[in-house]
Amino acid sequence: MDSKWQMTIGIECHVQLATKSKLFSPADNDARNKEPNAVVHPIDYGLPGMLPLLNKQAVHLTVRAAKALNASVAEVSRFDRKHYFYPDLPMGYQITQMYHPTIGAGSVTAPLPDGSNVTVGIHHAHIESDAGKQTHYSDHTLVDLNRAGTPLIEIVSQPDMHSPAEARAFCTELYRLMTYAGVTHGDLYHGNMRFDVNISVAPAGSDELGKRAEVKNLNSFRSVEKAAEYEFKRQVALLEKGETIVQETRGWNDATQKTTSQRSKEDAQDYRYMPDPDIPPIILTIDEVQSIQSEVGMLPGEYREAFSALRLDSSVVNTLLSNKAHAETVHAVLGQSPKAAMRVANWYASVFKEDESETDSDVETGIDPTDLLELANMAEQQEVSSTAAKEIFMALASGQTGPREIARAKNLVQVSDENALGAIVDDVLADEASAKSVADIKAGNDKAIGYLVGQVMKKSKGTANPSLAQKLIRERL
Repeated sequence: MDSKWQMTIGIECHVQLATKSKLFSPADNDARNKEPNAVVHPIDYGLPGMLPLLNKQAVHLTVRAAKALNASVAEVSRFDRKHYFYPDLPMGYQITQMYHPTIGAGSVTAPLPDGSNVTVGIHHAHIESDAGKQTHYSDHTLVDLNRAGTPLIEIVSQPDMHSPAEARAFCTELYRLMTYAGVTHGDLYHGNMRFDVNISVAPAGSDELGKRAEVKNLNSFRSVEKAAEYEFKRQVALLEKGETIVQETRGWNDATQKTTSQRSKEDAQDYRYMPDPDIPPIILTIDEVQSIQSEVGMLPGEYREAFSALRLDSSVVNTLLSNKAHAETVHAVLGQSPKAAMRVANWYASVFKEDESETDSDVETGIDPTDLLELANMAEQQEVSSTAAKEIFMALASGQTGPREIARAKNLVQVSDENALGAIVDDVLADEASAKSVADIKAGNDKAIGYLVGQVMKKSKGTANPSLAQKLIRERL
C-alpha cells in the first residue's frame, strides 16, 4: 500500500433478522427459492389504509445483537420515515430509526492474520425494513417485492479500519457474532448479511478524512477486501493527478474486480426524515433486556479463550469458529479431555473449510461428542491409524455413529498385539523376496526397512500397526 496515503474504512452491515414473518406484516420472511412477488402482503405494497404492526421477535433478536456487539440498548427507541423513491419501495419511504435507534455504541474486536487484533467501534445499530430487488436488463428493469418489508438491523461502524485486511477481519467477526447469537441465519449467498464499505483516502498523517466512496451490497468477505484494495488504488491515482474525489455510491463487479459509479451520494438531509406516526415507541426495561440477553450462549471470543489452552494453529481455530456446531462440539470434548479435543480440532480442520463465504461442505456437521471422545481414545491407544481415524471421523460427520463399530465394519482396527504381529513379521523376513532388504539393513542402509514394513502391511491387509511392525523387525534383525 502507498505509504504517502492513508486509507480509512467504515462499514455499514445490513443483517436480515431470523424471524418467521416480516417487520411490519405477516408475510413470510423467507423468500429463498420463491417465485417473484409471491411473499408480499398489502402492508408491504404500501396500499392506502394499511397500518404496520411491529414484529416483537425482531426487537427480541435486536436485543440479542446488542449483546454480541458489546453495545448498549435504548430504553426507548422510535421509528422514522426515510423519504426517497425507488421502484422497489412501494411506500415511497423506508421505515427506519434515524434519531432514536434501539442499539447504541459498542465495539467489535477482530483477530487479524498476523495474530494481532483490530478493535472497531460501533456507532449504533438501527432496525429498518428492507426494500425490494431490481433486476436490470438492457432495455427494461424487473421488480421483485419479496424482500420488501424484510426486518433488518443496520450496524454502523466507526471509521476505525485502515487496511483491506482489517475490513475483511471485521466483517468476518461480525458474521460470527450475529450467527452465534442467533440473530440471523447468515446465508451470505442469499444476502442475509450485506456490507456497504465506505472508503476514503487522505495524505499520510492528515487529521481530516478524504471524500468517501461507498461500495454497496457486498456479500462475501473476499469482496470486501478486494473492493477496498481497488478503491484505494483508484482514489490514489485520481489524487496524484490533481483530481478531486466525488462523494458517490459505487457498485462492485466481481468478474472484473472493479468498482463502477452508480449515483452521487446523498446526505441525511436529502432524505427528509420524519417520525413515523403509525408506530408506537419501543420501550424496554432493564429486566427485559437482561432476560433476552441471557439466552445468548458462548460467543466467538469466549470460544477462542477456551481453545487457547490447546495451543492450536490460528487456521484450525478459524475453521472451528466458521461453524458454531463445530465450536460447540470441540468445546464439549475439551470439557472431558484436552488431549482428545486437540485431536478432534485437527480432524475438523482437515475436513471442513475455514471461510464462510465459500460454498458449504455437503458433509453433515452434527457429531456426538461422546463418539469423538471414543475415537480420540482409539487413536491414542493406536487401535486405529491416523489415516483410519480420519476416515472414521468422516463417517461420523456424515451421520453414522459408533466409531468402534465403524472401524470393524471398514476393517480399520489396527493389529497392535505383539504375538499376532510377530508371526506376520516372521513370515515376511522368511520370504526370499525380503533377503535383499535384510542384507541392505545389516549393511547400514536403514531406509530399506520401508520395504519390509510395507510387506507386513500388505500381509495384514493394512491392519498392522506400522510403528510396532518396524520395532519388531528391528528386534529380529
